[in-house]
Amino acid sequence: MIRRAATALALALLVLFTGGQAHATGYRYWSFWERQGEAWTYATQGPSLSRPADGDVQGFRFAISEDSQRATKPRGTTDFTTICADTPAQSGKKRVAIVLDFGTAEDAPSGEKPPARRTVCAQVGEDATTAEALAAAVPPLRYDTNALLCAIAGYPHQGCGEQIRDTAQHEPARTGTSTGTSSHGTPSAGLLVGAVAVAALGGAAIWQARRRRS
Repeated sequence: MIRRAATALALALLVLFTGGQAHATGYRYWSFWERQGEAWTYATQGPSLSRPADGDVQGFRFAISEDSQRATKPRGTTDFTTICADTPAQSGKKRVAIVLDFGTAEDAPSGEKPPARRTVCAQVGEDATTAEALAAAVPPLRYDTNALLCAIAGYPHQGCGEQIRDTAQHEPARTGTSTGTSSHGTPSAGLLVGAVAVAALGGAAIWQARRRRS
């Protein structure tokens, strides 16, 4: 009886630590980024509120991501000078370099194929928002009833920020996420609590087995 209780405890712990991330929830959507020096940073405002300056580089990446902290960045390191090399400055207007990363086949909705990554130089009025720059440079755009940006340059043809299960198969492994550990390499609070609960149940089973034998 003790051996069976210990085996049950071991199996429960194995399921807890290996299967806890099997059904993580994510969302398929266009994330919005700003280029700061050599790095991409997640935008703090939406495209309809952001008002970039002349010379700014902004990026959009279509992917499945769990949240803004784990969103997938645009690929490539193209800078403003390269993107807008053939667009001379004009008085009363500004140039905004835009990087569009349509993602991978794994990120694409069923039956759709992501276009190749591209860059454009939008030349718009000095007070234009990022959304206006997108509309001028890469139409058509598609929004939902809550003004969420669903498609850029017509991609994807369907869907808008839908919830996706089992995101682990779509995203690259990240240190401390696929094994139930925190960003510092230690087990997350949820897994620790679960482990303690399972251990307690297993200990109770062993104690009961011993009591029956005594």
